Amino acid sequence: MTEPRIIPGCEVLPPMNPSNPRTASNNGKAEKPKRTAITANRFRELNAFVDCSLVELSRAEALTWLVLWRDTKDGTVRTSAADIARRIGCSRRAVTDALARLRKRGLLVLVHRGGMNRGVSIHRVQSLAKPP
Repeated sequence: MTEPRIIPGCEVLPPMNPSNPRTASNNGKAEKPKRTAITANRFRELNAFVDCSLVELSRAEALTWLVLWRDTKDGTVRTSAADIARRIGCSRRAVTDALARLRKRGLLVLVHRGGMNRGVSIHRVQSLAKPP
């Protein structure tokens, strides 16, 4: 068995949670970085999805959810199936099937059904699947 290759200078990694995270401000004093409640909630939602819901999803479902989560503004998202398909590298049909399965699992809530002359569908993204 061979030894794992270590990049020179990287024998010791920095701690995952630095004890005193500070950044330099304009006047030379150190200050803590600001973390808004919106950012904290976004990552809490993403972590809940990865920890609890991701294991049961197909590739198309997981990538569709991630694109919709990323595009969410003001609690809702307006992204077309064709745009999602282009971004995740699959067919539009695979995305529409994934959207239906995500709605069935409770990971998406349909707010407005789009269509011809009705615009794009509007969804609300949920991070936790409903229990079976």
